[in-house]
Amino acid sequence: MSIKNKGVAAWLALLLGSLGVHRAYLFGLRDRWLWLHPLPTLVGLLGLNRFQVIGQHDATAAWALPLLGLMLAQGALCAIVYGLTSDERWNAHHNPGQPATPTRWLPVLAAVAALLLGGTALMATIAFSAQRYFELSAESAGG
Repeated sequence: MSIKNKGVAAWLALLLGSLGVHRAYLFGLRDRWLWLHPLPTLVGLLGLNRFQVIGQHDATAAWALPLLGLMLAQGALCAIVYGLTSDERWNAHHNPGQPATPTRWLPVLAAVAALLLGGTALMATIAFSAQRYFELSAESAGG
């Protein structure tokens, strides 16, 4: 069993967490939760592509694009949780039997970056979804 580094896990969650790479690093390819990450991310990327090609009035893009934002936000949330977990708790869960070693700044910087990027992704997702909801409500009301 290899030692799992908290900083590496936090940065993987931030940068590739929407695809579940952090879960593969921590728990291996047999992790059930890992395989729930790629599909909504790829559907969200499809929505982004349709949004760029067809435009903002594409219903599929309006439905699929928020999935990408939510998956990016969940990766950032995992990075925050990993980065702010105490060294003792991290080792007890991911490196049982190993002494706690101080992790320095790598996980903290990942958590700070995750707050910025994850908050941006989440707020953009909420704003986009709310705008589309009200636009569709107005269209269906005949206005």
